[in-house]
Amino acid sequence: MAPAPDTAARHVPVLAERCIELLAPALADGGVLVDCTLGMGGHTEAFLTALPSARVVGIDRDPEALRLASERLEPFGERFTAVHTTYDDVAGALEAAGAPAADAVLMDLGVSSMQLDERERGFSYAHDAPLDMRMDTTESISAAELLATATEAELRGILYRDGEEKFAPRIARQIVLRRESAPLTRTGELVEIVRDSIPAAARRTGGNPAKRTFQALRVAVNRELEILERAVPAALDNLRVGGRIVVLAYQSLEDRIVKQELVRRSTSSAPVGMPVELDEQRPTFELLVRGAEKADAAEIATNPRAASVRLRAATRIRAQHPNTPRSTR
Repeated sequence: MAPAPDTAARHVPVLAERCIELLAPALADGGVLVDCTLGMGGHTEAFLTALPSARVVGIDRDPEALRLASERLEPFGERFTAVHTTYDDVAGALEAAGAPAADAVLMDLGVSSMQLDERERGFSYAHDAPLDMRMDTTESISAAELLATATEAELRGILYRDGEEKFAPRIARQIVLRRESAPLTRTGELVEIVRDSIPAAARRTGGNPAKRTFQALRVAVNRELEILERAVPAALDNLRVGGRIVVLAYQSLEDRIVKQELVRRSTSSAPVGMPVELDEQRPTFELLVRGAEKADAAEIATNPRAASVRLRAATRIRAQHPNTPRSTR
C-alpha cells in the first residue's frame, strides 16, 4: 500500500515509531484513532500500516491537505475517514465517522510540511510570496489584511504574545510606518522590515531574525492558541477509559497549554492535608512519559523538523465523575 511518491516524499512524520509505541496499547483490538492534525497523512499512514485492525479519523482545516492526504490514504479504504474542521471539534469529527468515542488521539501541532513547501501560501520567511498564512483559505483574514488593519498596539501584542519577540515594539512601529506609504503584501517585504528593526548584534545569532514574527502572525491569523486551548480538553473529554493521547508541540506556547491541561487532569484536586480524597477529586488521567520527550540525534538527522519537538502523552484511567464539571475552555 505505498502512498503516492510525491506526497510521501514531502512529509516525513515526526517520531512516528514512538507515537505508535505509545498509542498502540489502546488500539490493540482495533478501535479509532483521531489524528487531529492530518496534514499530509504521514502519521495516519504509519498507524494504518502498523495496526491493520485500527481505523483513523483524520481532521484538518486545510482543504488541500485533506485532498492530498485522502489520495495518499485511498488504499486503506473505509479504515480512513477525513473530516474538514478545526481540531477542537473532536466530538463532531467522531460523530461524522460514526464513532462514539476515541480510543487514541494524536496531535502534531504547528504548520505542516505541505504548508511550508507551498511558497504561495506565505508561511515561510525563506521565500518571497504573498502574505497569506491561512491554513484554511476559505475563512479568516490573511496576514496581509491583519498587518493592514491592526493598530500598532495590537501588532505589538501579537508579536509579544504569539511570537515571544522581544523587539516587538520596534517591529510593530516599522510595520505601521511602512504601510502608510504602501500596503504590505509580500513576505519579502516583512522580512526586510524585521531585519531593519532588529539590532545588528541580535541578527547574528538565533537563525533568521524573522522567525518569531512569522510564527506570531501565523498563530494570530489562524487563532492557533485559542483553538488549542479548546482542543486539548475536547480530545481528553472524548477519550474512553483506557484511551491514550500523544501531543507533539514545537514551540513553548503550545507546549505550555498541553502541559497545563495534562497536569491538571493527572493531579488530585483534593486540598492539601485533606484526610479523604473524594471520588470527584481523583485524577482521571495518568502521564505516560516523564516531562516532555525530545527527539534523539538519529531522528533529527533523518527529519530536521524534529529538532524542536516536545512529546507529551497520557492515558485515561477512569471516567469523569458526574459531579466534576467539564472544562469550560
